[in-house]
Amino acid sequence: MCTTCGCSDPSGIRVGVVHRHGDGEVHVHAHPAAAHSADGATRTVQIEHDILERNDALAAANRRWLADRHILALNMMSSPGAGKTTLLQRTIREIALDLPVSVIEGDQETDLDAARIRATGVPVVQINTGAGCHLDADMLRRGLEALAPADHSVVFVENVGNLVCPALFDLGEAARVVVISVTEGDDKPLKYPHMFAAADLVVINKVDLLPYVDFDVERCTAHARRLNPSLEVLPLSVTRGDGLAAWTRWVAVHTVSLFPTEGR
Repeated sequence: MCTTCGCSDPSGIRVGVVHRHGDGEVHVHAHPAAAHSADGATRTVQIEHDILERNDALAAANRRWLADRHILALNMMSSPGAGKTTLLQRTIREIALDLPVSVIEGDQETDLDAARIRATGVPVVQINTGAGCHLDADMLRRGLEALAPADHSVVFVENVGNLVCPALFDLGEAARVVVISVTEGDDKPLKYPHMFAAADLVVINKVDLLPYVDFDVERCTAHARRLNPSLEVLPLSVTRGDGLAAWTRWVAVHTVSLFPTEGR
């Protein structure tokens, strides 16, 4: 886990708000995260337990904060290149007129994806994790403080591209969405079972490429549902638009069901 891959070191974490200047140049005003001192423990299992226990407590606080403000937070996870950012760009264009939307972008380095999101006109905060391979609940807390999302809105949290560690860290989100692409192979649920067991929805992206790759949607779905029988699976092509209406409907249904609009 993270104590062995090195991402438990918070010294490289930076949280910054993306600003576009009048000349079109995009800047991120980032601030290093405060480092936490180690307690000197040498047993890896105990360190991992302590990290996850503390994270879960912070996630519960995030969940209360979001619920109090009727904000739907969706944790978007995938391996690199599956199409999360492109999906978010298209989603924002489809739903932002009906519902306030903002985004927290997680990457080890650069603000490239945040700049793409900022170009759609919605608020975005970039979190650079340095050596970290996932976002955690404390990073989300600080990201929400910088973002200041509107009440009765949707916050998309684009996690670091990785199908391992993000599955272990609750952020306080309302739901977890895993995006995979047909170019990755239909055995992904077998290789990364914790991620698919923890998901609420799996988006199978780039179905426009199915004629050109060896990927069986039904086989992938069956693998995933053996791990998680209640899992929803949505084939989709962001570029061609297949399944996009079903995806935006899924977001809308979760918005209404989790945070009713009475009293708005």
